[in-house]
Amino acid sequence: MSYDYLVVGAGLFGSVFAHEMAESGRRVLVVDRRRHIGGNCYTESVDGINVHLYGAHIFRTSRRDIWDYMCRFAEMNHFVNSPIANYHGKIYNLPFNMNTFNRIWGVVTPAEAKAKIDEQRTEVVGEPRNLEEQAISLVGRDVYEILIREYTEKQWGRPCSELPVSIIRRLPVRLIYDNNYFRDPYQGIPVGGYTAIIEKLLAGCDVRLGVDFLKERGELAGLAKRVLYTGAIDEYYGYELGALEYRSLRFDHKRMDTPNFQGVAVVNYTSLDEPYTRSIEHKHFEFGTQPTTVVSYEYPSEWKPGIEPYYPINDAKNQALYGRYAEKAAADGTVVFGGRLGSYKYTDMQDTIIAALDLAAKELAP
Repeated sequence: MSYDYLVVGAGLFGSVFAHEMAESGRRVLVVDRRRHIGGNCYTESVDGINVHLYGAHIFRTSRRDIWDYMCRFAEMNHFVNSPIANYHGKIYNLPFNMNTFNRIWGVVTPAEAKAKIDEQRTEVVGEPRNLEEQAISLVGRDVYEILIREYTEKQWGRPCSELPVSIIRRLPVRLIYDNNYFRDPYQGIPVGGYTAIIEKLLAGCDVRLGVDFLKERGELAGLAKRVLYTGAIDEYYGYELGALEYRSLRFDHKRMDTPNFQGVAVVNYTSLDEPYTRSIEHKHFEFGTQPTTVVSYEYPSEWKPGIEPYYPINDAKNQALYGRYAEKAAADGTVVFGGRLGSYKYTDMQDTIIAALDLAAKELAP
């Protein structure tokens, strides 16, 4: 059978694009090297708890049309992300708000908090040259040391003084008592997990799992007129210009015979005492009352070809290399690239959906 589109990758980007193509009457084949759909959004039920196997995925958007799009495929609950940070056993609220500043400095009013931050910002003179100076210029030395420095160094495997400013151009600083991490008016978790959404998105497509496109390229590429590739762009071209750099993650999932382990969905561990950056108790995403729970510990790790890439290292060197691959892709008339790996860009789910819809509209334009 011949297809109009071959979509490589059954993650969120590929699934939204495939759905739009199929809904417009195009014949679509979706393949994925994993043995499940959903990419990193995949959720798996354990004791009735939808476990986010590849890290917490909290949907939020400021656009009503994107919220309504998601609601076509799932009922969204009213979960609000209010994570906490654990630093040497002391708990701090996130994002940085008056509860945080009261805990660190004992200040009570916004004016007191602002004065403390302004006083500590003066440590950095001139334009910040690295992540450390950027963070201190935004929130001061104390917040940086307790909630940013060690956490960031664990996450990226490098001293903050060697990381680019671009990683934290902005930090959420709120002079109000508000623990809602996101400012978007629409946020929540799909009731029943993300896998059910992907199943509905792909309902009009043929799907083959456990298929490695790069190993079967000769056969698969000939099945369709056009290919959307959502894997790593440098891997697609055999790393012929060099390998782009990433950070990776590994997860340790623990089922526990307790109804409530940490009392919140997400805890950030901001000191180097713990090798993991976060613990995620999944039942809190859907307000679960099960007698058991599942907690996942997230460990940052170095990346090398052959393991899953997560976070692009968007420094000047890697951006320049990606630009060369993008030029190569632009000259290739049979394939288009998209998604986190295809565009070498870490994006939230709302931005992934917007980009997939935009690409679909471009492809369907007369």
